[in-house]
Amino acid sequence: MVALAALTASTLLLAACGSTTTTSQAKGPIKIGVSVSLSGDFSGDGKAILQGYQLWAHDVNQSGGLLGRKVELVVKDDDSTTQQTITNYSTLIGTDHVNLMVGPFSSLLTIPAEQIAKRYGYLLLGPAGGAPTVFAENYNGYAFVQPASVVDNLLSFGAMLKSLPAGQRPTTVAYATSNDPFTQPQLPPLQKELTAAGIKSVYYQVFPDETPDLSPEALAIVHSGAQAVVLGTTSVPQVQAFVQTFIQQHYNPKIIIATSGPDQGSAFSSAIGAKNTEGFLVPEGWTATANTYQNSKFVSEYLAKYGGTANAIPSDAPEAYSVGQILQQLVQKTHSINNQTLIKALHDTTFNTVQGPMSFTSDGSPVGSGTFLVQWQGGSTKIVWPQNIEQAKVEYPKPAW
Repeated sequence: MVALAALTASTLLLAACGSTTTTSQAKGPIKIGVSVSLSGDFSGDGKAILQGYQLWAHDVNQSGGLLGRKVELVVKDDDSTTQQTITNYSTLIGTDHVNLMVGPFSSLLTIPAEQIAKRYGYLLLGPAGGAPTVFAENYNGYAFVQPASVVDNLLSFGAMLKSLPAGQRPTTVAYATSNDPFTQPQLPPLQKELTAAGIKSVYYQVFPDETPDLSPEALAIVHSGAQAVVLGTTSVPQVQAFVQTFIQQHYNPKIIIATSGPDQGSAFSSAIGAKNTEGFLVPEGWTATANTYQNSKFVSEYLAKYGGTANAIPSDAPEAYSVGQILQQLVQKTHSINNQTLIKALHDTTFNTVQGPMSFTSDGSPVGSGTFLVQWQGGSTKIVWPQNIEQAKVEYPKPAW
Protein backbone atom coordinates (compact mmCIF):
# COMPACT_ATOMS: atom_id res chain seq x y z
CA MET A 1 0.00 0.00 0.00
CA VAL A 2 1.28 3.44 -0.84
CA ALA A 3 2.37 5.43 2.20
CA LEU A 4 0.19 8.47 2.88
CA ALA A 5 1.60 11.92 3.51
CA ALA A 6 1.00 13.22 7.01
CA LEU A 7 -1.29 16.19 7.55
CA THR A 8 -1.07 18.73 10.37
CA ALA A 9 -3.55 18.77 13.24
CA SER A 10 -5.16 21.96 11.99
CA THR A 11 -5.47 20.44 8.54
CA LEU A 12 -7.31 17.42 9.92
CA LEU A 13 -9.89 19.62 11.61
CA LEU A 14 -10.57 21.48 8.39
CA ALA A 15 -10.53 18.33 6.26
CA ALA A 16 -13.17 16.31 8.08
CA CYS A 17 -15.63 15.05 5.50
CA GLY A 18 -14.70 17.88 3.14
CA SER A 19 -17.55 20.07 4.33
CA THR A 20 -17.62 23.86 4.35
CA THR A 21 -17.74 25.40 7.81
CA THR A 22 -18.00 29.17 7.54
CA THR A 23 -20.51 31.63 6.16
CA SER A 24 -17.96 33.17 3.81
CA GLN A 25 -17.09 29.73 2.43
CA ALA A 26 -20.76 28.87 1.95
CA LYS A 27 -21.24 31.96 -0.20
CA GLY A 28 -18.11 31.32 -2.26
CA PRO A 29 -17.48 28.86 -5.07
CA ILE A 30 -17.66 25.11 -4.62
CA LYS A 31 -14.03 24.05 -4.91
CA ILE A 32 -13.38 20.73 -6.63
CA GLY A 33 -9.85 19.36 -6.40
CA VAL A 34 -8.16 17.25 -9.04
CA SER A 35 -4.67 15.88 -9.47
CA VAL A 36 -4.02 15.14 -13.13
CA SER A 37 -1.02 14.20 -15.26
CA LEU A 38 -0.01 17.31 -17.18
CA SER A 39 3.59 16.09 -17.44
CA GLY A 40 5.29 12.71 -17.39
CA ASP A 41 4.31 9.43 -19.02
CA PHE A 42 0.55 9.93 -18.72
CA SER A 43 0.46 13.55 -19.87
CA GLY A 44 -1.45 12.86 -23.09
CA ASP A 45 -4.28 11.16 -21.23
CA GLY A 46 -4.07 13.59 -18.33
CA LYS A 47 -4.55 16.63 -20.53
CA ALA A 48 -7.57 15.01 -22.17
CA ILE A 49 -9.08 14.23 -18.76
CA LEU A 50 -8.62 17.86 -17.74
CA GLN A 51 -10.41 18.94 -20.92
CA GLY A 52 -13.40 16.82 -19.91
CA TYR A 53 -13.47 18.25 -16.40
CA GLN A 54 -13.15 21.81 -17.70
CA LEU A 55 -15.98 21.37 -20.23
CA TRP A 56 -18.26 20.01 -17.51
CA ALA A 57 -17.39 22.84 -15.11
CA HIS A 58 -18.09 25.39 -17.84
CA ASP A 59 -21.48 23.83 -18.58
CA VAL A 60 -22.43 23.72 -14.89
CA ASN A 61 -21.46 27.35 -14.36
CA GLN A 62 -23.33 28.42 -17.48
CA SER A 63 -26.48 26.90 -15.98
CA GLY A 64 -26.06 28.54 -12.55
CA GLY A 65 -23.56 26.27 -10.82
CA LEU A 66 -24.23 23.70 -8.10
CA LEU A 67 -26.74 24.67 -5.41
CA GLY A 68 -26.58 28.19 -6.79
CA ARG A 69 -22.79 28.43 -6.37
CA LYS A 70 -20.15 28.51 -9.07
CA VAL A 71 -17.83 25.55 -9.49
CA GLU A 72 -14.08 26.18 -9.26
CA LEU A 73 -11.61 23.49 -10.32
CA VAL A 74 -8.41 23.43 -8.27
CA VAL A 75 -5.93 21.60 -10.52
CA LYS A 76 -2.52 20.18 -9.65
CA ASP A 77 -0.03 18.37 -11.89
CA ASP A 78 0.95 14.97 -10.48
CA ASP A 79 3.82 14.44 -12.97
CA SER A 80 2.43 10.92 -13.55
CA THR A 81 3.87 9.73 -10.21
CA THR A 82 2.26 8.17 -7.15
CA GLN A 83 4.18 10.30 -4.67
CA GLN A 84 3.12 13.58 -6.29
CA THR A 85 -0.46 12.27 -6.41
CA ILE A 86 -0.34 11.71 -2.64
CA THR A 87 1.10 15.18 -2.09
CA ASN A 88 -1.46 16.80 -4.36
CA TYR A 89 -4.57 15.30 -2.79
CA SER A 90 -3.21 15.90 0.70
CA THR A 91 -2.64 19.54 -0.21
CA LEU A 92 -6.04 19.86 -1.86
CA ILE A 93 -7.68 18.75 1.39
CA GLY A 94 -5.40 20.34 3.95
CA THR A 95 -4.30 23.60 2.33
CA ASP A 96 -6.78 24.36 -0.45
CA HIS A 97 -9.75 23.13 1.62
CA VAL A 98 -11.58 21.77 -1.42
CA ASN A 99 -15.21 20.75 -0.92
CA LEU A 100 -15.08 17.81 -3.32
CA MET A 101 -12.50 15.79 -5.26
CA VAL A 102 -12.39 13.94 -8.58
CA GLY A 103 -9.91 11.32 -9.72
CA PRO A 104 -6.69 11.26 -11.76
CA PHE A 105 -5.70 9.21 -14.80
CA SER A 106 -4.75 5.54 -14.44
CA SER A 107 -5.30 2.88 -11.82
CA LEU A 108 -1.71 3.37 -10.69
CA LEU A 109 -2.46 6.92 -9.52
CA THR A 110 -6.05 6.25 -8.47
CA ILE A 111 -4.92 3.86 -5.73
CA PRO A 112 -3.12 6.53 -3.65
CA ALA A 113 -5.86 9.04 -4.45
CA GLU A 114 -8.45 6.58 -3.16
CA GLN A 115 -6.43 5.97 0.00
CA ILE A 116 -6.35 9.71 0.72
CA ALA A 117 -10.09 9.98 0.05
CA LYS A 118 -10.80 6.99 2.29
CA ARG A 119 -8.68 8.34 5.12
CA TYR A 120 -10.48 11.69 5.20
CA GLY A 121 -13.97 10.62 4.17
CA TYR A 122 -14.11 12.18 0.71
CA LEU A 123 -16.14 10.93 -2.23
CA LEU A 124 -13.86 10.06 -5.18
CA LEU A 125 -15.17 9.41 -8.68
CA GLY A 126 -12.48 7.98 -10.97
CA PRO A 127 -12.52 8.43 -14.75
CA ALA A 128 -9.68 5.95 -15.31
CA GLY A 129 -9.10 3.68 -12.32
CA GLY A 130 -10.72 0.29 -12.79
CA ALA A 131 -8.01 -2.25 -11.96
CA PRO A 132 -8.70 -5.01 -9.40
CA THR A 133 -6.17 -3.39 -7.05
CA VAL A 134 -8.33 -0.26 -6.96
CA PHE A 135 -11.45 -2.19 -5.97
CA ALA A 136 -9.40 -4.16 -3.44
CA GLU A 137 -9.27 -0.99 -1.33
CA ASN A 138 -12.98 -1.73 -0.75
CA TYR A 139 -13.88 1.91 -0.20
CA ASN A 140 -17.58 2.62 -0.59
CA GLY A 141 -16.83 6.26 -1.39
CA TYR A 142 -15.10 5.36 -4.66
CA ALA A 143 -16.66 4.64 -8.05
CA PHE A 144 -15.06 3.81 -11.41
CA VAL A 145 -16.87 5.84 -14.05
CA GLN A 146 -16.59 3.60 -17.10
CA PRO A 147 -18.96 0.94 -18.45
CA ALA A 148 -16.85 -2.05 -17.39
CA SER A 149 -14.15 -3.05 -14.94
CA VAL A 150 -10.66 -3.51 -16.32
CA VAL A 151 -10.73 -7.31 -16.14
CA ASP A 152 -13.67 -7.36 -18.56
CA ASN A 153 -12.29 -4.89 -21.09
CA LEU A 154 -11.03 -7.40 -23.67
CA LEU A 155 -13.84 -9.95 -23.43
CA SER A 156 -15.63 -8.25 -26.32
CA PHE A 157 -12.57 -9.02 -28.48
CA GLY A 158 -12.74 -12.66 -27.48
CA ALA A 159 -16.45 -12.80 -28.29
CA MET A 160 -15.86 -11.22 -31.70
CA LEU A 161 -13.13 -13.72 -32.60
CA LYS A 162 -15.26 -16.67 -31.50
CA SER A 163 -18.10 -15.39 -33.68
CA LEU A 164 -15.95 -15.90 -36.79
CA PRO A 165 -16.39 -19.19 -38.67
CA ALA A 166 -13.96 -21.74 -37.24
CA GLY A 167 -11.98 -21.91 -40.47
CA GLN A 168 -11.42 -18.15 -40.51
CA ARG A 169 -10.34 -17.56 -36.93
CA PRO A 170 -6.67 -16.89 -36.18
CA THR A 171 -5.02 -20.05 -34.91
CA THR A 172 -2.27 -18.39 -32.88
CA VAL A 173 -2.02 -15.30 -30.69
CA ALA A 174 0.80 -13.33 -29.06
CA TYR A 175 0.38 -11.25 -25.91
CA ALA A 176 2.62 -8.49 -24.57
CA THR A 177 1.56 -6.26 -21.70
CA SER A 178 2.87 -3.58 -19.42
CA ASN A 179 2.82 -4.51 -15.72
CA ASP A 180 0.56 -1.50 -15.10
CA PRO A 181 -2.49 -2.38 -12.95
CA PHE A 182 -4.74 -1.16 -15.80
CA THR A 183 -3.30 -3.34 -18.54
CA GLN A 184 -1.98 -6.55 -17.05
CA PRO A 185 -5.27 -7.81 -15.51
CA GLN A 186 -7.03 -7.55 -18.87
CA LEU A 187 -5.06 -10.26 -20.66
CA PRO A 188 -5.50 -13.45 -18.55
CA PRO A 189 -9.34 -13.57 -18.93
CA LEU A 190 -8.97 -13.11 -22.68
CA GLN A 191 -6.24 -15.74 -22.93
CA LYS A 192 -8.45 -18.21 -21.06
CA GLU A 193 -11.32 -17.63 -23.50
CA LEU A 194 -9.18 -17.84 -26.63
CA THR A 195 -7.38 -20.97 -25.43
CA ALA A 196 -10.75 -22.63 -24.83
CA ALA A 197 -11.72 -21.66 -28.38
CA GLY A 198 -8.62 -23.38 -29.77
CA ILE A 199 -6.50 -20.28 -30.41
CA LYS A 200 -3.01 -21.17 -29.23
CA SER A 201 -0.81 -18.75 -27.24
CA VAL A 202 2.63 -18.65 -28.87
CA TYR A 203 4.08 -15.74 -26.88
CA TYR A 204 3.19 -14.07 -23.58
CA GLN A 205 5.36 -11.38 -21.99
CA VAL A 206 4.89 -8.86 -19.18
CA PHE A 207 7.24 -5.88 -19.35
CA PRO A 208 7.85 -3.01 -16.89
CA ASP A 209 5.73 -0.01 -17.82
CA GLU A 210 8.79 2.25 -17.77
CA THR A 211 10.71 0.07 -20.27
CA PRO A 212 12.52 2.53 -22.59
CA ASP A 213 12.99 0.10 -25.49
CA LEU A 214 10.22 -2.30 -26.47
CA SER A 215 11.91 -3.62 -29.59
CA PRO A 216 12.91 -6.96 -27.94
CA GLU A 217 9.27 -7.65 -27.08
CA ALA A 218 8.14 -6.55 -30.53
CA LEU A 219 10.75 -8.72 -32.26
CA ALA A 220 9.72 -11.71 -30.16
CA ILE A 221 6.15 -11.28 -31.38
CA VAL A 222 7.41 -11.06 -34.96
CA HIS A 223 9.41 -14.27 -34.55
CA SER A 224 6.40 -16.03 -33.03
CA GLY A 225 4.52 -15.56 -36.29
CA ALA A 226 1.28 -15.08 -34.36
CA GLN A 227 -1.78 -14.38 -36.48
CA ALA A 228 -3.36 -12.24 -33.74
CA VAL A 229 -1.62 -9.71 -31.48
CA VAL A 230 -2.88 -8.37 -28.14
CA LEU A 231 -0.98 -5.39 -26.71
CA GLY A 232 -1.50 -4.34 -23.09
CA THR A 233 -0.34 -0.77 -23.57
CA THR A 234 -0.86 2.34 -21.46
CA SER A 235 0.03 5.01 -24.02
CA VAL A 236 0.37 5.97 -27.67
CA PRO A 237 4.22 5.83 -27.55
CA GLN A 238 4.11 2.20 -26.43
CA VAL A 239 1.87 1.22 -29.35
CA GLN A 240 4.06 3.26 -31.67
CA ALA A 241 7.14 1.32 -30.57
CA PHE A 242 5.54 -2.03 -31.44
CA VAL A 243 4.20 -0.77 -34.77
CA GLN A 244 7.58 0.60 -35.85
CA THR A 245 9.20 -2.81 -35.34
CA PHE A 246 6.34 -4.66 -37.02
CA ILE A 247 6.63 -2.41 -40.09
CA GLN A 248 10.41 -2.72 -40.23
CA GLN A 249 10.14 -6.50 -40.08
CA HIS A 250 7.28 -6.66 -42.62
CA TYR A 251 5.16 -8.48 -40.07
CA ASN A 252 1.44 -8.35 -40.75
CA PRO A 253 -0.80 -10.10 -38.22
CA LYS A 254 -4.38 -10.77 -39.28
CA ILE A 255 -5.75 -8.76 -36.37
CA ILE A 256 -4.32 -6.50 -33.67
CA ILE A 257 -5.81 -4.87 -30.59
CA ALA A 258 -4.32 -2.56 -27.95
CA THR A 259 -5.78 -1.71 -24.55
CA SER A 260 -4.88 1.98 -24.86
CA GLY A 261 -3.48 4.17 -27.61
CA PRO A 262 -5.88 3.68 -30.53
CA ASP A 263 -8.55 5.39 -28.41
CA GLN A 264 -6.59 8.66 -28.45
CA GLY A 265 -7.92 9.95 -31.76
CA SER A 266 -5.61 12.22 -33.72
CA ALA A 267 -2.77 11.72 -31.23
CA PHE A 268 -2.72 8.05 -32.28
CA SER A 269 -2.99 8.59 -36.04
CA SER A 270 -0.33 11.32 -35.97
CA ALA A 271 2.09 9.10 -34.06
CA ILE A 272 1.92 5.94 -36.18
CA GLY A 273 0.82 7.47 -39.49
CA ALA A 274 -2.71 7.64 -40.82
CA LYS A 275 -2.23 4.67 -43.16
CA ASN A 276 -1.00 2.46 -40.34
CA THR A 277 -4.12 2.92 -38.24
CA GLU A 278 -6.17 0.79 -40.61
CA GLY A 279 -7.64 -2.26 -38.88
CA PHE A 280 -6.42 -1.38 -35.37
CA LEU A 281 -8.89 -2.34 -32.63
CA VAL A 282 -9.41 -0.98 -29.12
CA PRO A 283 -12.05 -1.71 -26.46
CA GLU A 284 -14.15 1.36 -25.85
CA GLY A 285 -17.05 2.58 -23.73
CA TRP A 286 -17.93 5.76 -25.60
CA THR A 287 -18.35 7.00 -29.13
CA ALA A 288 -19.07 10.46 -30.50
CA THR A 289 -22.14 9.18 -32.35
CA ALA A 290 -23.80 7.48 -29.38
CA ASN A 291 -27.34 8.57 -28.56
CA THR A 292 -26.62 9.00 -24.86
CA TYR A 293 -27.37 11.67 -22.29
CA GLN A 294 -25.98 15.09 -23.37
CA ASN A 295 -23.52 13.40 -25.75
CA SER A 296 -24.28 15.55 -28.79
CA LYS A 297 -23.89 18.65 -26.61
CA PHE A 298 -20.57 17.40 -25.26
CA VAL A 299 -19.23 16.64 -28.74
CA SER A 300 -20.24 19.98 -30.23
CA GLU A 301 -18.78 21.90 -27.28
CA TYR A 302 -15.55 19.91 -27.36
CA LEU A 303 -15.05 20.61 -31.06
CA ALA A 304 -15.88 24.29 -30.63
CA LYS A 305 -13.28 24.68 -27.89
CA TYR A 306 -10.51 22.31 -28.95
CA GLY A 307 -11.06 21.86 -32.69
CA GLY A 308 -10.50 18.74 -34.75
CA THR A 309 -13.13 16.19 -35.71
CA ALA A 310 -15.53 14.15 -33.61
CA ASN A 311 -13.58 11.02 -34.43
CA ALA A 312 -10.41 12.55 -32.97
CA ILE A 313 -11.84 13.20 -29.51
CA PRO A 314 -9.80 11.18 -26.98
CA SER A 315 -11.92 8.87 -24.83
CA ASP A 316 -10.47 10.29 -21.62
CA ALA A 317 -12.40 13.53 -22.13
CA PRO A 318 -15.93 12.00 -22.08
CA GLU A 319 -14.90 9.77 -19.19
CA ALA A 320 -13.99 12.84 -17.13
CA TYR A 321 -17.12 14.66 -18.31
CA SER A 322 -19.14 11.66 -17.08
CA VAL A 323 -17.52 12.04 -13.64
CA GLY A 324 -18.81 15.60 -13.54
CA GLN A 325 -22.28 14.55 -14.65
CA ILE A 326 -22.51 11.99 -11.84
CA LEU A 327 -21.19 14.43 -9.26
CA GLN A 328 -23.75 17.00 -10.39
CA GLN A 329 -26.62 14.52 -10.16
CA LEU A 330 -25.53 13.44 -6.68
CA VAL A 331 -25.45 17.04 -5.44
CA GLN A 332 -28.82 17.78 -7.02
CA LYS A 333 -30.37 14.65 -5.55
CA THR A 334 -29.12 15.24 -2.00
CA HIS A 335 -29.10 19.07 -2.05
CA SER A 336 -25.73 18.79 -0.34
CA ILE A 337 -21.99 18.88 -0.89
CA ASN A 338 -21.28 16.95 2.31
CA ASN A 339 -19.13 14.04 1.25
CA GLN A 340 -20.71 11.51 3.60
CA THR A 341 -24.17 12.44 2.37
CA LEU A 342 -23.06 12.03 -1.23
CA ILE A 343 -21.42 8.68 -0.52
CA LYS A 344 -24.64 7.35 1.03
CA ALA A 345 -26.52 8.24 -2.17
CA LEU A 346 -23.88 6.84 -4.52
CA HIS A 347 -25.01 3.23 -4.49
CA ASP A 348 -28.79 3.57 -4.73
CA THR A 349 -28.86 5.68 -7.87
CA THR A 350 -28.61 5.11 -11.61
CA PHE A 351 -26.88 8.03 -13.28
CA ASN A 352 -27.17 9.38 -16.80
CA THR A 353 -23.87 10.06 -18.58
CA VAL A 354 -22.45 10.53 -22.07
CA GLN A 355 -21.23 6.91 -21.71
CA GLY A 356 -24.76 5.70 -20.99
CA PRO A 357 -26.58 4.82 -17.75
CA MET A 358 -24.34 3.87 -14.83
CA SER A 359 -24.67 2.45 -11.34
CA PHE A 360 -22.10 1.04 -8.93
CA THR A 361 -21.55 -1.82 -6.51
CA SER A 362 -20.31 -1.26 -2.97
CA ASP A 363 -16.63 -1.52 -3.99
CA GLY A 364 -17.04 1.00 -6.80
CA SER A 365 -17.32 -1.45 -9.70
CA PRO A 366 -19.61 -0.33 -12.51
CA VAL A 367 -22.81 -2.21 -13.25
CA GLY A 368 -23.33 -2.02 -16.98
CA SER A 369 -23.24 -3.71 -20.35
CA GLY A 370 -19.46 -3.51 -20.74
CA THR A 371 -17.23 -2.28 -23.52
CA PHE A 372 -17.61 -2.54 -27.27
CA LEU A 373 -14.98 -2.83 -29.99
CA VAL A 374 -13.90 0.13 -32.08
CA GLN A 375 -11.81 -0.28 -35.22
CA TRP A 376 -9.94 2.25 -37.31
CA GLN A 377 -11.32 2.12 -40.85
CA GLY A 378 -10.61 4.67 -43.58
CA GLY A 379 -9.07 7.17 -41.18
CA SER A 380 -11.84 7.12 -38.57
CA THR A 381 -13.06 4.82 -35.84
CA LYS A 382 -16.22 2.73 -36.11
CA ILE A 383 -18.00 0.38 -33.72
CA VAL A 384 -17.65 -3.15 -35.09
CA TRP A 385 -18.84 -5.25 -32.13
CA PRO A 386 -21.33 -6.23 -30.77
CA GLN A 387 -23.35 -6.63 -33.92
CA ASN A 388 -26.51 -5.02 -32.54
CA ILE A 389 -24.76 -1.63 -32.34
CA GLU A 390 -22.14 -2.01 -35.08
CA GLN A 391 -21.46 0.91 -37.42
CA ALA A 392 -19.42 -1.25 -39.80
CA LYS A 393 -18.39 -4.87 -40.26
CA VAL A 394 -15.09 -5.78 -38.67
CA GLU A 395 -12.21 -5.52 -41.13
CA TYR A 396 -10.56 -8.95 -40.99
CA PRO A 397 -7.88 -9.67 -41.84
CA LYS A 398 -6.40 -6.21 -41.48
CA PRO A 399 -4.53 -4.90 -44.54
CA ALA A 400 -0.73 -4.94 -44.69
CA TRP A 401 1.09 -1.95 -43.22
